[in-house]
Amino acid sequence: MTTPNLNPDAAPYFVRESATRFRPNPETGGSWNKQEQHIAPVVGLISHLILTDRDERHGDSALRMSRLSCDILGVIPIEPFDVEIRVVRPGRTIELVEAVLTHGGRPAVSARAWLTKEFDTDDIAGSTVPRIPSVDELPSWDMEDTWDGAFVETLDVRRQSSGPGVAQYWIRPQRPLLTGEPVSSTARMLSVADVANGSATLVSPDEVAFPNLDLTAHLFRVPVGEWLGFDTHVSIGPRGAGLTQSVLHDAAGPIGTLAQTLTVRPRRA
Repeated sequence: MTTPNLNPDAAPYFVRESATRFRPNPETGGSWNKQEQHIAPVVGLISHLILTDRDERHGDSALRMSRLSCDILGVIPIEPFDVEIRVVRPGRTIELVEAVLTHGGRPAVSARAWLTKEFDTDDIAGSTVPRIPSVDELPSWDMEDTWDGAFVETLDVRRQSSGPGVAQYWIRPQRPLLTGEPVSSTARMLSVADVANGSATLVSPDEVAFPNLDLTAHLFRVPVGEWLGFDTHVSIGPRGAGLTQSVLHDAAGPIGTLAQTLTVRPRRA
C-alpha cells in the first residue's frame, strides 16, 4: 500500500526490531523538544499495530477502526520502545483493543480502539458536514517556519487560515511509517493527525506552551487517498486548559472528528 508522494529511498519513521520492539529514526523528532519523539507518528504506529493484530486474529473479518483514543503519559526519547496489544473486549461484531507503549519499563502512551463490524449502509450514507477546499485550492505552508523538530520537516502541507486558532489544511507524510509491511490508509493518515495541535495556533508557541495530553479520533469511514484534511478550531480557557477540535476529511469528503486536550502554560520571561 504505497502512496505516490513517498520517497522510496527515505528512511521510515520506525524500524521493527522484534514482534513488540521498535526503533525510531531521527525523523520522528518532536517540536516541543527535538530530543523527544513527536507523538504523531507514534499514533500512526499504534494504529498500524492494532489493525495488524486484528488481521492476525480475524483474517478477512470486516472489523474497522471506529475510534482511537490515546492518552500521553509521558515523553518518549528517540530510543527503542515496546508496544504490547491486548483485547479488552473480544467479539465478532464489536471489539475493544488496548495498546500500551513503554520505554525503559515506563508506560508512555496508552491507547484504546473500538473495532466494529462493517454493514452495508451505502444507500443511506452521507454527512451534513461541509467539505473544505481541495488540496489544489490551498497554498503550500512551511510548518517549520513556526515549529522546530525533524518530524514536521517530513510533511507536505497545504493550508489557509482566516485568523488565529482557525485553519483548513491538508497534510501527507513524505516518508513510510514502516518498511517491509503493508500499512493501511487508516494508520498512515492517523500518523499525521496529532499535527492538528500546532497547525491552527491561537497564540504563538514562543509565548505559550500548549502540548496536548491526549488525542481521540472518531472515524465513520475508512479514509481514501494520500492526504488527510482538517478543519480546525482552537479554544483556550481562563485557567490553563485548552481544546483543539478538528473535522477530518479525505479526497471524498468528511470522515470523522479529532479532539485534543491541551495544558496551556504561559512562558515566563
